[in-house]
Amino acid sequence: MSALAAVEKKIEALPVKVYVELPNGRGIGSVSDADIKITIKDNSTLALIAAGQVGVIGEAYVDGKLEIEGNMRDLMQAAVGILPASPAEQKGAVGLLRWIQRLRSLWRHTMERDARQIQFHYDLSDDFYALWLDPRRVYSCAYYRTPDMDLAQAQEAKLDHICRKLRLQPGERFIDIGAGWGGLLLWAAENYGVEAMGVTLSRNQHAYVNRLIEEKGLQGRVRMELLDYRKIPTDQPFDKLASVGMFEHVGRANLTVYFQRLAQMVRPGGLIMNHGITAQAVDHQQLGAGLGDFIEQFIFPGGELTHISHVLRHLSQGGLEALDVENLRPHYARTLWAWSDSLESQLDAAQRILTGDNGARSLRAYRLYLAGCAMGFEQGWISLHQILAAHDVVQGNSHELDYPEGQAYPWRRDYMYVG
Repeated sequence: MSALAAVEKKIEALPVKVYVELPNGRGIGSVSDADIKITIKDNSTLALIAAGQVGVIGEAYVDGKLEIEGNMRDLMQAAVGILPASPAEQKGAVGLLRWIQRLRSLWRHTMERDARQIQFHYDLSDDFYALWLDPRRVYSCAYYRTPDMDLAQAQEAKLDHICRKLRLQPGERFIDIGAGWGGLLLWAAENYGVEAMGVTLSRNQHAYVNRLIEEKGLQGRVRMELLDYRKIPTDQPFDKLASVGMFEHVGRANLTVYFQRLAQMVRPGGLIMNHGITAQAVDHQQLGAGLGDFIEQFIFPGGELTHISHVLRHLSQGGLEALDVENLRPHYARTLWAWSDSLESQLDAAQRILTGDNGARSLRAYRLYLAGCAMGFEQGWISLHQILAAHDVVQGNSHELDYPEGQAYPWRRDYMYVG
């Protein structure tokens, strides 16, 4: 079957109406009532659609080889329809290839490379992120405690959800690794009375949060450092630690060392919250159909996903005990759709912020990234887990259920929930 015939067949079976205009002016589908219009400027793109290589099609869009008109939610329905199989079903590496991937993971996650990779993403433009994030600029999965919450309410609910899980108490020393624009850091200080420290590798975020600390008069109780987590001193352990949306950037080969380092930063009996994206398929290394490659190239260079079972193994090897594990996958789907809808409603403003050819490419990439990730969580191709952990398990302690001094976790879930 020719690429043209294959595309015609795919379009007929899609749940939304799609019209494709070819380089020679010929059209496929119905132009009068199409939900999505795709204008192809390069004949090679037709073969990509026929093969269902969604990530490479996205690259062609970023490069201007095709144009897309229509709603991003409709576009994602079409994208799911042209996929040959679930992107989460590709086989994992075996034997020598697995060792090669491990060496590559180690190579790409030195302190210098990690700093460049984080700055590539987070230092794109504070004004751009402010367009579509909530007012606190919380750039991670929200928590829709009730279905009617808007994004800002759900993000505050997430911040409180984490603080409650950590049982933050006034006067405790709390550290937020990968603190972003300071949402959790400042929420914990203002609502739970902790002495808080945040770290980031983003220069923009570092400057922004320090301005907020001054504006709020929190100097002396809250500080934000431009620092790699591997350089955080461990001679004065913290009481509680959170790492939100950060460990995806650590690299699979470094996960055991990462968790070991977290354990060293927290006092015996203290609590650690790790919140991050996980792979849905047990052995896959990244999303297939070109989706993982698209995110690597345009959005998150160096990002690596791991299945929750492997995350828990590395956590245990790092000397931590998992206390509570919660899957927030549908919460992240709704969060990403909220971000996507917000960006789509402000494209003119985004174009004024992201100027020139590089800005136009970045905006195209983010439009696909936000909607595509929303689709990925919705379809169950990727997931999001919160893991509450502690270290220095007391062997043979018969009083763990009696709230012994120094033990932060009560071994009952009641405290996590709003009464």
